[in-house]
Amino acid sequence: MDAVERTSRARQRRLPAGPSVRQANMSDNVTAESGGQAPVDVESAGELARRVVENAEQVIVGNHDAIEHIVTAMLSRGHVLLEDVPGVGKTMLARAIARSFDCTFKRVQFTPDLLPADVTGVNVFNQKTQEFEFRPGPIFGNVVLADEINRAPPKTQSALLEAMEELQVTVDGDTRAVPDPFTVIATQNSVERDRTYELPAAELDRFMKKLHLGYPDADDEAEVLDRMTGTHPIEGLEPVASLEELRGARAAVAEVRTERELRAYVTRLARYTREHAQLGASPRAAITLLRAGQARAVLDGRDYVVPDDVQQEAVVTLAHRIRPVPGEDRSARELVQAALNSVAV
Repeated sequence: MDAVERTSRARQRRLPAGPSVRQANMSDNVTAESGGQAPVDVESAGELARRVVENAEQVIVGNHDAIEHIVTAMLSRGHVLLEDVPGVGKTMLARAIARSFDCTFKRVQFTPDLLPADVTGVNVFNQKTQEFEFRPGPIFGNVVLADEINRAPPKTQSALLEAMEELQVTVDGDTRAVPDPFTVIATQNSVERDRTYELPAAELDRFMKKLHLGYPDADDEAEVLDRMTGTHPIEGLEPVASLEELRGARAAVAEVRTERELRAYVTRLARYTREHAQLGASPRAAITLLRAGQARAVLDGRDYVVPDDVQQEAVVTLAHRIRPVPGEDRSARELVQAALNSVAV
């Protein structure tokens, strides 16, 4: 980032809050239903988010940005895909954040023989009552870890789609709501390609963010080894936020103001990707980018979104949904960065 860009972003952060504007076009999609939960004030919601980030860092070393991204995704009702090599802490990161929020944590190990019923649950006949009883699957948790999701066939992967988008599961014609809050954190092994399945575009589009953790640097890795001496840090990690506080913070995020000019900026970013890629960002992608910007604003203690919030979230929110033009020597992440550099604020 050069000096001009840093100055521009600093100036954007100092922009005053403009008058409240009714959110047209996207408003019904961007403002999520609070389920009757009264929103807390933005200052309290931001403090809660920062408290969770600090708490998770007692376990996870050197991935501050990734922790922030997952926390903002949870505050904006999104789901996260973690893709990286084995052993860099993907599963531990999900556990640490779930425990920080005092959420129920469920883990599903995706394998080639996993069936949809193993994820959603199944109706079992009870001989005593002569009735079928529903036995819920692991998808009925506040935070669901779909470990190595690309190892299961598409039919099994699709068992997540209804829950991720509509917050419900349908089994044998009966529809049941998943817990509130509900977040899917999926991991994907980026090294082994044997007996794995590529995630379809429709499934990728339901993940708000795709993150890469990477290897720690020398100092961070030395810190990891120091912390691993004796009891694992996750065993002593205590919750710092309740489910009620999380619901209230989510309601606060949904009320964060987005001015018409900013919504137009998000639309132009999405349209740029469609004009320069084989498959560009969908309208759902634009909506989730705006929601992520709302959560980023709350993390910074503001009740309104500025372009810098959108820019910080754009790459992790849009790139995994984009397919560059075949033969073009530019990755999806580079295309999103080009959009940020080219589209006027």
